[in-house]
Amino acid sequence: MDSFNQYGSGSSDSENDSEASSQRKRAKPLVRQYKIDTAPEVGGCSATMQLAAYIQPGQREINSNLTYDVMTQPSEGPVDSEGTFVSRVSQQGTSGHAEIQAVDETMFRSQERMFRQHGTAHDPSVNAQGTGSYIQSTVTSSGKNNGKLKRKAKGDVSVISGPNAYLGPWAGYEGETKGQITGPTPEQQAEYDLRQAENTTASGSIKKPKGRLYIDGQEERSIFHGQSEYDSLGRTYMHIPSQYRHEVSYEELSKQSSFVPKSLVKEWKSAHPGGVSAIRFIPSSGHLLLSSGMDGTVKIFDAHSSYALQRTYIGHSKAVRDISFSPTGTTFLSSSYDSFTKLWDTETGKCLQRFEVKSKKIPNVARFYPEDPNVFLVGQSDKKIVQWDIRANEIVQQYNQHLDAINSLTFFDSSRRFISTSDDKSMRVWEFGIPVVIKLIADPSMHAVPSVALHPSNKWLVGQSMDNRLVVYSTSDKFKQNRRKEFTGHLSAGFACHPSFSPNGRILTSGDAEGQVWCWDWQTKRVLTKWKAHEKVTIDTAWHPRETSRVATCSWDGTIKYWN
Repeated sequence: MDSFNQYGSGSSDSENDSEASSQRKRAKPLVRQYKIDTAPEVGGCSATMQLAAYIQPGQREINSNLTYDVMTQPSEGPVDSEGTFVSRVSQQGTSGHAEIQAVDETMFRSQERMFRQHGTAHDPSVNAQGTGSYIQSTVTSSGKNNGKLKRKAKGDVSVISGPNAYLGPWAGYEGETKGQITGPTPEQQAEYDLRQAENTTASGSIKKPKGRLYIDGQEERSIFHGQSEYDSLGRTYMHIPSQYRHEVSYEELSKQSSFVPKSLVKEWKSAHPGGVSAIRFIPSSGHLLLSSGMDGTVKIFDAHSSYALQRTYIGHSKAVRDISFSPTGTTFLSSSYDSFTKLWDTETGKCLQRFEVKSKKIPNVARFYPEDPNVFLVGQSDKKIVQWDIRANEIVQQYNQHLDAINSLTFFDSSRRFISTSDDKSMRVWEFGIPVVIKLIADPSMHAVPSVALHPSNKWLVGQSMDNRLVVYSTSDKFKQNRRKEFTGHLSAGFACHPSFSPNGRILTSGDAEGQVWCWDWQTKRVLTKWKAHEKVTIDTAWHPRETSRVATCSWDGTIKYWN
């Protein structure tokens, strides 16, 4: 019986085992999901506990059970002027409390005057009304300030002149020098006479001052002011930035908006001691700015990124009157009062050639012929316009019709013609290469026009007239004045302030004798704006050839400013 039961129980166990194994085979595999949190733990407790552990000064209720250490920890946080903790952080700053101290202007002046006179003043941090503790000056005074000065004796009534002369109520105070003749002492006068004798030659002429950068006969040179002339790619400052490499026509620029400059981008202080005579942007790109000055030097600045002085060209013994870039910008001309016009390499700073005016006359202006960089014109103070050929180093043509010194030369009509202005109060139009006047503009009511600017459309010329006007002439075949279009308001009589157009031709600018810059709308003749730019006369304004809202100005105060 026992064996029978054992048999039955064994068979049932084996059956159960077989059924369980078959169920495990038919069951689907179990997929366990794990939650992964990669954020690091911050602090030893939760955010709620951190907030609960913070007790504000003066708090009376606590909504959580805090430990003894938290309850007895010292108070920390911002305090006011009285030393008490601030319960609420000021909205002026998230890191603390800022107090506002308001002091009346009259009270401040009285306390400041009291401090200067007596050496003490009320402490404003205690009470803004001027009551409380005193602040003692650390500077000791030898006597009372504003003390009474001792009056001189009135003198004897019977003495008219001399040591004891009668002064009466007009007697001054002891130690006064008012009314006394002042001047150099005999020792100072003797020292001055000695210096004058040393600086004067036997013939009576003044010797050239020491320290002049250039003397006639020396070799021209240049100074590079940067750290290295080449960058990591072997490029110099002549490298054109990428945004200015493609050519832009006037039609494309005329579609762009133009804005009046409002802010100062860069000021080059003391660019030229004695004054700046002219500024020119390099053609097409405008990333370099060339300037000439009364110190006899020419300088070039970076006008794109660093605004740093790049190079100084030294080669004139007197002031430089005018500068002009070649059409490509690789070379430029400088005309000086030393009777020389010199050709410079813009990149290397080397003087390539020098051209001297005969009979020691002054080259007032020089302009490259736009179609050939080997030919240029020079307007001289001897009433002549000469045409130089750089390759032959000689004069190949003369234009001799004016009656006085030449002031300006401007090419127009696809460089086939040019106009010249002179001190003889006339304007003459020439065919290039032919010394015959095509058009003579002269009138008894005209004034001299020392400076001329060409409109970007090449259809108009604007001249700076000496009667405080900007006159407009058409460049068509008739070449007549447009009397309906004049620009007035500025004071330029007696100064050759050079006008300039924005690249799209919508804004006309000019400086004046008071150091201001004037901006007019070209279509409406309306004054857009004017501002005080310099302390002395603003002699030149130059618009960036690609940026329609950037202009550079220079003055006789020796500064150059770049506006945007």
